[in-house]
Amino acid sequence: MVGVGVFTSLGFQVQTLSSGFSLILLWVVGGVVAMCGAACYAELSGMFPRSSGEYNFLHRTYHAAFGFIAGWLSATVGFAAPVALAAMAFGEYAKPLLPGISPLTLGLGVIWIATAFHLAGLRTGAAFHNAATVIKLVLIVVFIVAGIAYGQPQPISFAPAAGDLGRIFTAAFAINLAFVMYAYSGWNASTYIIGEIRDPSRTLPLALFFGVSVVLVLYVALNAVFLYTTPVEKFAGQIQVATIIGEHVFGAFGGTLVGALICIGLVSSISAMMWIGPRVTMVMGEDFPLLRLFAWRSRFGVPSFAIGFQLVVASLLLLTQSFEAVLDFTQFSLTLCSFCAVAGVIVLRFTKPDHPRPYRCWGYPVTPLIFLAVTGFMLYYLLVSRPAQALAGVALMLVGLVIYFIVQHHAAVPAADKATVIK
Repeated sequence: MVGVGVFTSLGFQVQTLSSGFSLILLWVVGGVVAMCGAACYAELSGMFPRSSGEYNFLHRTYHAAFGFIAGWLSATVGFAAPVALAAMAFGEYAKPLLPGISPLTLGLGVIWIATAFHLAGLRTGAAFHNAATVIKLVLIVVFIVAGIAYGQPQPISFAPAAGDLGRIFTAAFAINLAFVMYAYSGWNASTYIIGEIRDPSRTLPLALFFGVSVVLVLYVALNAVFLYTTPVEKFAGQIQVATIIGEHVFGAFGGTLVGALICIGLVSSISAMMWIGPRVTMVMGEDFPLLRLFAWRSRFGVPSFAIGFQLVVASLLLLTQSFEAVLDFTQFSLTLCSFCAVAGVIVLRFTKPDHPRPYRCWGYPVTPLIFLAVTGFMLYYLLVSRPAQALAGVALMLVGLVIYFIVQHHAAVPAADKATVIK
């Protein structure tokens, strides 16, 4: 979950939201929404314990075509584009630490190294990923504690003032919340690898809630420290917020420390996406004969072709520098898939009331309604403020629908007829 988003977005948030309360509230609301989504996904995972996230949930809740569209988005650009973006950010932040190597080379290198660990087997990939995550979390806690201990307090209040609550219902809050939710993206990651989790009906809900809870606390604390230690005018409108604040509080060493922290965080994020993304492609390969190649597992038990496919797509996006545009127009469609998956919790309570539910969503129906209300609010403002990008995302979904009919037709054609078709 913790990538570059939390270290870069505050500079743009302070330009449209002026009070400390509303800025911190953004991150609290984002965490609460992610927690509500986690509760809903935990119920869906218990009902349909199979890897692949929204592909599995939408397929079982609505129709195979809807699931395929979600899988198509995930398998092509849903994970590859964020991998490319994180890799390029890694190159930029690692450049001062490794002078003489271009950011592009560093970015490609980190993608290929992370992929190599995951190709070596589940245990090896998990060990690599867990090590990077633990180091990242330790460095973040050190940064927060040191910032409070050594930073110079700024004249900013985190208590609510008149008009603060009204800002929640403004376009500025909704648009900033979209970026906050991007920083929280990954809260549902473990649902993509259900098949690789021991006792998922018990372990998965704990993983979802523990992950979101830890990140919520870290995000709120980090942004509070940013605002507490550094004048807003120093980082307003800037993307390298954490670096600016690190240098302001700790000098040149602080900038280096923050750069290293972000680099390790990005390694962890890239590792996670190279782990979970190919599992969507793998499950689609299990369901559709035309995609069967992606379901093949190596002697180490990992879907090598699916991992290799995502590696190639992410590397090409990094080389062509087109990943930012891809992310821009997929944000609406990916958010829509999460919206429909959570709505499925309510739908399934009516359509499959007797289906076994090892875990039931706490706070139902308030929990899914909170997620749907906030996500719907974001979808509305994304559609209004970025209609071209939103419609491009819908067009990509329609392409996935066309491909679904092609692979479905191939699966439905008898073997004898396929030879005739090929001839």
